[in-house]
Amino acid sequence: MSLTGTPFLVTAIALLAGAVVLPLALWARVRGPAVARGLVRLLMLVFAQVTAITVVFVAVNNANGLYDSWEDLLGTTDRAGAAVDLGPDGTGGQKLAGRPREAARFGPVDDARMGPGVRVTELRGRISGVTGEVYVWLPPQYDDPAYRDKKFPVVQLLPGYPGSAKAWFGSLEVNRQLAPLMKQGKVKPFILVSPRTTLLGDGTDTGCANIPGKANADTWLSVDVRTMVSDTFRASDRAADWAVGGYSAGAHCAAKLAVAHPDRYRAGVSLSGFNDPSGEPAALTAATAELRRANNPYLMLKAANKAGKPPRTALFVSGAAGDGYEAGTALKGVAQAPTTVRVVRQAGPHGTSVWKQQVPEVFRWLSEQLGK
Repeated sequence: MSLTGTPFLVTAIALLAGAVVLPLALWARVRGPAVARGLVRLLMLVFAQVTAITVVFVAVNNANGLYDSWEDLLGTTDRAGAAVDLGPDGTGGQKLAGRPREAARFGPVDDARMGPGVRVTELRGRISGVTGEVYVWLPPQYDDPAYRDKKFPVVQLLPGYPGSAKAWFGSLEVNRQLAPLMKQGKVKPFILVSPRTTLLGDGTDTGCANIPGKANADTWLSVDVRTMVSDTFRASDRAADWAVGGYSAGAHCAAKLAVAHPDRYRAGVSLSGFNDPSGEPAALTAATAELRRANNPYLMLKAANKAGKPPRTALFVSGAAGDGYEAGTALKGVAQAPTTVRVVRQAGPHGTSVWKQQVPEVFRWLSEQLGK
């Protein structure tokens, strides 16, 4: 039975109901020696506690998109591949220009919570070696004959840690929120792409970085997924038409990828993120001082400025005090043209209910940034 969705939740609720009724019906009827009676009653209480915890976990997991499957929860599948050293640009010297197009085969999703129009493929990253699912949603205008020659801008969406690639479509309802705004012309018709970011069998957060021998997560996101989308759909391959956004640990990734790759992304959106990778202690990038420095977008911006090469990228950073706001103000404090940073102070908890409310504002801002 699937970890997510209604069937498992209903089963867990039914077991909880039975676990509550069982001791009420049998407590006084238990027979035998005192030790045996005590053990039976203890088992009934433990069963009730376990089922109650299970119901809460399933409800929270379904609401926040933390784990997609039993494999993700138990950490039984490694998707990172050999993770060879791909060099500073993350391509391993492989030329992308002039190669044959490689369209991926997509099918419909089997999760009604993701709303209409979402499709999925299992992608084997040609350069990164990563294997994972990628979800794509096409805007209302995509099949309109008036747009048959149009190449669409793309926004790549990243979840937090732990996090499911389904969460932006499920918990945040990004497609259901944006479809009417796109039809009304209030938001550009973006292609939305959400790739898997949990890649390691032990469940460790990759920090969206390339770490030889561990995972080439940066290349998976910024090269392989990006190339596949441009090959498969009428999607622009210009950096000026691509953005990357995320929440929590995914927000850190989005800011870092946008700063690191202005040749691949024109904008980055960080919702309740952080700069120092130690903000996510489970991340591989928090393991050493060198990795922390190399994957801190604040320090990356400072280094680019010092080298006289501030990236041409626009950042949208939002968060509450102590939860992303300070990271945004720090980025804005060191930004030099053509880098721009918009900081929004957000009230509310660190959760999908807050990020969901920000979707329209974020995509109106992205509509102003892309295509230039």
